Amino acid sequence: MSIYVWSMSLNILKLCVGAESLDDLQIWSEQRLAQMVASKVEVQLFHTTRMVPKRIDELLNGGSLFWVIKGQIQARQKLVDIRPFVDSEGIRRCKLMLGNEVIPTQWHPKRAFQGWRYLKGEEAPNDLGQDETALPVQLRSDLAELGLL
Repeated sequence: MSIYVWSMSLNILKLCVGAESLDDLQIWSEQRLAQMVASKVEVQLFHTTRMVPKRIDELLNGGSLFWVIKGQIQARQKLVDIRPFVDSEGIRRCKLMLGNEVIPTQWHPKRAFQGWRYLKGEEAPNDLGQDETALPVQLRSDLAELGLL
């Protein structure tokens, strides 16, 4: 049973390139946070993207960045700020400032795409309950492949 039923927030959907599993994303996040603490810089995760969202107010009103890992939406991180900037090459980009917690969600299949997409709240998968996160990753993967998750 899900512990959180998603609100009607606007969210962002993004491929988690390089991650083989939810564990990879969680380990990467923990390592980045530890590096930030050691470097004595602002301790907040972010993802840099080239396209700046136009619907910033809607995204920051309870929205999250949902991660697609191996063809499945598997997790989300709360969007806490969106910071447009111009990089050293003069290219406009933005930092999607994220909550430090990676929250597992119900798995939902999603084909590969470039960049990011908006994800309406009613289309976003619910967070997983404790009993659901207890399933081994391979079993969850097999069940998802069979369409049972």
